[in-house]
Amino acid sequence: MNIHEYQAKELLARFGVPVPEGRVAETVEDVREAARALGGGVVVKAQIHAGGRGKGGGIKLADGPDAAADHAAAMLGKPLVTPQTGARGRIVRKVYVTRALNIDHEYYLGLLIDRAASKLLVMASAEGGVEIEKVAAETPEKLLKLHVDPIAGYLPWAGRRLGYGLGLAPAEVNAFVKLLGGLIKCFERCDASLVEINPLVRTPQGELFALDAKINLDDNGLGRHADLAELRDLHEEEPLEVEASRVGLNYIKLDGTVGCMVNGAGLAMATMDIIDLAGARPANFLDVGGGASKEAVTKAFQILLKDPDVRAVLVNIFGGIVRCDRVAEGVIAAAREVALDVPLVVRLQGTNAKQARALLEQSKLPLEVAEELDEAARKVVAAAGGTR
Repeated sequence: MNIHEYQAKELLARFGVPVPEGRVAETVEDVREAARALGGGVVVKAQIHAGGRGKGGGIKLADGPDAAADHAAAMLGKPLVTPQTGARGRIVRKVYVTRALNIDHEYYLGLLIDRAASKLLVMASAEGGVEIEKVAAETPEKLLKLHVDPIAGYLPWAGRRLGYGLGLAPAEVNAFVKLLGGLIKCFERCDASLVEINPLVRTPQGELFALDAKINLDDNGLGRHADLAELRDLHEEEPLEVEASRVGLNYIKLDGTVGCMVNGAGLAMATMDIIDLAGARPANFLDVGGGASKEAVTKAFQILLKDPDVRAVLVNIFGGIVRCDRVAEGVIAAAREVALDVPLVVRLQGTNAKQARALLEQSKLPLEVAEELDEAARKVVAAAGGTR
């Protein structure tokens, strides 16, 4: 689950990570009052779940309350387009007004799980304020890494080594060790999957601040954190994804034209890949679960058909937990119930697959049956209008 920058900074502050003083606001007058209370120069930052806000005009420096209010008026209630939002952008409903800092240097600091090593991975670079992927690709020697053992935990000497590797002075290294310890506590105690500060800044006085912050929370851990679950902003999520989550379906909206209904995440990924190889792009990832009941299939059809980009649907289900003929009966009933109005291709393999194909062919529904996955992909791509 993603959260906003202001929420991330509130979490970091709980664990002793220094952040610039700031206030969140939803109206122009609230922004004016926040800037007046903070005094001096401020930064007005649009709050959306997407990076690259500065490139889209979503981060503005203001020298006082009136300038801050003008910037807020240009943001609030309007779509902000960034490299991560797509052409439609995201509506800005809140802005974060923070005290402007004098910056001497910018660093990058990020924490995530290294699944291959089964450890927490800390990544740091003296090249902050830019895309870390670019640093890793072009100058990998500038990306420093530190693994934190889950049993031994965070050891201050390791933090000092990382701080000196970034070129910090001795007094700054001590502050860095404490800051990194707070980040690690936040990551572990909040069940995060990502904590990222870009940039981490050093002021001319040698102080360190998290100037920007991004935190992703592990959905599987939210049951232990009722307070964190309340930070979810449904406005920032795809409406169809929200609807699917409420009925227990794993659905992710994509930018293609072929709707996919599959049981099992691995099979779903393979189905998406073969659609791409056949010359079209999947419109979604959708896992209806191992049982693939009539109710789940019906709801899945309803969600798929609400996507205006879907030109054809591929149902690709392996009958293991439930027999294929039962799945076919569910597909037939669901297709009739939702009044399917786009081409449908169905591939069922597993127990009683032959009986299932016979049921589908006898249903008199406007659908095509396929036995092999590549055959199904070719048929659905053709039904969606051909290769891209």
